[in-house]
Amino acid sequence: QVQLAESGGGLVQAVGSLRLSCAASGRIFSSYFMGWFRQAPGKERELVAAIPWSGDNTHHADSVKGRFTISRDNAKNTVALQMNSLKPEDTAVYYCALGTLYSRSSYRSRREYDNWGQGTQVTVSS
Repeated sequence: QVQLAESGGGLVQAVGSLRLSCAASGRIFSSYFMGWFRQAPGKERELVAAIPWSGDNTHHADSVKGRFTISRDNAKNTVALQMNSLKPEDTAVYYCALGTLYSRSSYRSRREYDNWGQGTQVTVSS
């Protein structure tokens, strides 16, 4: 079983930047994919970005396009989320998650993710 651990959350002022990192321990196969989700108080958990473990595809929610960038480092088994131009509405607990069979539709569904990290708080002040 792959274990996931997020880091990099914190408090930042609006228009600032943060970089989240997710370290995966265990065997990662090329069919796997990783996603970043977030959940604000009183709201459902939503997909922010996703990336397959092989290939060049990346996916970003419309609300973060142009501001957030997901990337991976296969050698280090890590996935990062670079967050720029942060807004107060980006405040949430951010989770990384792992799915095992990537497709152009699977990454969109929370049910396709089998492993989850513990979450890291991101707070953006106005």
